[in-house]
Amino acid sequence: MARTEKPGSEAAPKTRLRWWTELPLIVLVYACYSAGRLLVRGDVSDAVDHGLAILDVEKALFLNAEHPLNRLFTREPWIGVPADFWYASLHYLVTPAVLVWLFRSRAVRYRAARTWLMTSTFIGLIGFTLLPTCPPRLLDASYGFVDTMAQYSSYGWWGGAASAPRGMGGMTNQYAAMPSLHVGWALWCGVMLWRHGGTRLSKVAAVVYPLGTTIVVMGTANHYFLDAVAGAAVMGVGLLLTPFVLRTAERVRTRLPARFAPAAATAPTASATASATASASAVDGAGSANVSGGCQTSAGERFPRQREQRFGAGAEPDPAPTDAGDETPAPAR
Repeated sequence: MARTEKPGSEAAPKTRLRWWTELPLIVLVYACYSAGRLLVRGDVSDAVDHGLAILDVEKALFLNAEHPLNRLFTREPWIGVPADFWYASLHYLVTPAVLVWLFRSRAVRYRAARTWLMTSTFIGLIGFTLLPTCPPRLLDASYGFVDTMAQYSSYGWWGGAASAPRGMGGMTNQYAAMPSLHVGWALWCGVMLWRHGGTRLSKVAAVVYPLGTTIVVMGTANHYFLDAVAGAAVMGVGLLLTPFVLRTAERVRTRLPARFAPAAATAPTASATASATASASAVDGAGSANVSGGCQTSAGERFPRQREQRFGAGAEPDPAPTDAGDETPAPAR
């Protein structure tokens, strides 16, 4: 039996997802993120001051994971080179792969997961705007950090200036270190794999990938430890805001069609009114002299041809019935 949907239920979360609507949306969000990083560069001196302030806070908290990791990655190419590939490539590969996997096999939860990721990305963009931060690799050499991306650039597709393709280093924002969305996106992937993976391998990957990314961003001198903490915090805030964003999107999805519904409904209503008027005129015309192009009827007969009774000569009905009123006009002959 066909199920009848209530008006407005077309926008319910059970609406079937389409890849040709999801893909442009994701591309648009990532384009805004990349453009925001590019356009919001900030002042270099302020970025350096923010980076040094983070180092001071970490020193006060006895946090110094960046220096030993960076020395290890610099000294051991068999660790440093794979780490640079990890940093330059995996967030472009793993995050979209998890999104596609959720879309194909966990479509019921995909909408909330995608909204969480996008909301957190926009929050991170706000962080880049308000707090431009110089990464450890761009600080003066006296602070003890080595840019492993530059040291091992001959091994990869990136240039010495950044993790961007060769010759495109100037098209990236080098001072978008706070928060670390490398860590944030890796954490999102880990949560998705842990919750929806269902296998032991997916559980291991859910732990190894975000933890490995945190170590990589510090060992390559691209982020401070507090950048990684901020990246995780951004994902937490995005998770809290996701229900609100979903409800807002649902309202927009239901109200936009409603704006055009009255205009579309006007024509049928007018047509129905005209049809009803025509029907009423036909009914009123049953008592008139001419019906259906000149056919004559007698009083009390509804329409011609609806009864086949024939009357003999002299047996026709009285044209002026006794029960009719005095003012009832006699039918025309």
